[in-house]
Amino acid sequence: MPHKSWRAALAAYATPASLALLLLGFAAGLPYMLVFSTLSVWLREAGIARETIGFASLIGLAYAFKWVWSPLLDQWRLPILGRLGRRRSWLVLAQTLVALGLVAMAFCDPKLHLNGLIAIAVVVAFASATQDIAVDAYRLEIADDSHQAALAASYMAGYRVAALLATAGALDFADWFGASSLSYQHGAWASTYILFAMLMLPGLITTLWMREPPLPLRTQQSAERYGLSHQLVSVLVLIVLLISVPAMFTQFYYTDFASVLHGEISPLELLRDDRALMRALLYSVLTALCLSTGGRRGLAPVLTPVNDFILRYRWQAFLLLGLVATYRMSDTVMGVMANVFYIDQGFTKEQIASVSKIFGLFMTLFGAALGGVLIVRFGIMPILFIGGLTSAATNLLFVLLADMGPHLPMLMVSISCDNFSSGLATAAFVAYLSSLTNLKFSATQYAMLSSLMLLLPRLIGGYSGVMVEKFGYADFFLITALLGVPTLLLVALQWRKQSPAEPANNLSRDANQA
Repeated sequence: MPHKSWRAALAAYATPASLALLLLGFAAGLPYMLVFSTLSVWLREAGIARETIGFASLIGLAYAFKWVWSPLLDQWRLPILGRLGRRRSWLVLAQTLVALGLVAMAFCDPKLHLNGLIAIAVVVAFASATQDIAVDAYRLEIADDSHQAALAASYMAGYRVAALLATAGALDFADWFGASSLSYQHGAWASTYILFAMLMLPGLITTLWMREPPLPLRTQQSAERYGLSHQLVSVLVLIVLLISVPAMFTQFYYTDFASVLHGEISPLELLRDDRALMRALLYSVLTALCLSTGGRRGLAPVLTPVNDFILRYRWQAFLLLGLVATYRMSDTVMGVMANVFYIDQGFTKEQIASVSKIFGLFMTLFGAALGGVLIVRFGIMPILFIGGLTSAATNLLFVLLADMGPHLPMLMVSISCDNFSSGLATAAFVAYLSSLTNLKFSATQYAMLSSLMLLLPRLIGGYSGVMVEKFGYADFFLITALLGVPTLLLVALQWRKQSPAEPANNLSRDANQA
């Protein structure tokens, strides 16, 4: 496919769909940062330990496991709200839950009700992840491949504006309401979160205003293949499987097999007295039931989209999944400790907010917009490689900043470059993920891919506080930069295998028309 002209690339932004995705991206970015990044500053100011803050970031795993309930959005229309359409009804429900959840978080003081605050944040994260599933499916269904890059860039522009507003802006508002690192004020943070709950209103209005995507007959027939009861059974089986498998290995690890090998106790005594072994066997039975013939039938709503993906890409699917799993690892792991690092370096919230708003906002918008244009002009793979390279390389700037103390000019350079690379990389990656999906399973397959993108980075990011305590900030940022190397190798390998006559954004669409 020949490269498009610069004029055609820029014209891709001048559509109502681009405006809708811009506003929906704004609604998606607010809750994500409020339960991931800004919450860490709130907890730190309240005197919560860094290790606890790092583990609290595991709230983000809700985004990594959103594929578990994504088939519901493809195949079940909500009662009453379902009159709005398959996509819009789920968006209204999710956005309402996010707004109410943020208000509930505002009334929880982490000094007094830390567990309650974390529990509500988990609910907000699940609602926000559901919103992401619906938005992604909507985006895939309203435009053809030639406009997906522009829609992805519009979405990311709104997302990043909201992300900066929910981080730098939230710090500004918290200060204005009376919060400070010297004198913790819960009321200031409560007012901030209530304010941001109200900022979900533009996204809700957009959902009610935009048109519902048309539903082709074959897609509708595929969606109606499984009933609600089958869907709920599928979700239940998946939840049991996701809990039982890691729990099984954990309990086997704690089982005292060494005593049996040394002849200190008999196997029968181990079976009778070792509770870890009993729990391991119980989880083994649950895992076996989930993987039995009946369990696999229950998992059919999820396994069908997975089988479709594997059959379309065959052996190449493993390369693609490896690329997806590692692409955002470098900046995601670093991002868990970014705001904590700024505060520990001695920067004030006013300085962090000002630099993020002025330099970070401009560079993020510039990176996302440039990424969308370059993708339309040159294709996805070159920009995907450049985005991965810059995302990892900019972490080295934080290595330098770690040895410079509260050096404001270097903070400006670091945040500017980090936001530019993030905008560019994310625009390319969203377009790349979109190109891999089959429209018959748009919500489920995109949710699986984007969840895989977050799973490994979130798990490693949960130990970011431990890594900082052990290695220090400079070595931590160096490690996060090196995490980007495997991704670059996978992108280069995929780029090399891709036929010049068959761009990435056309690989999966033939199957959608079948």
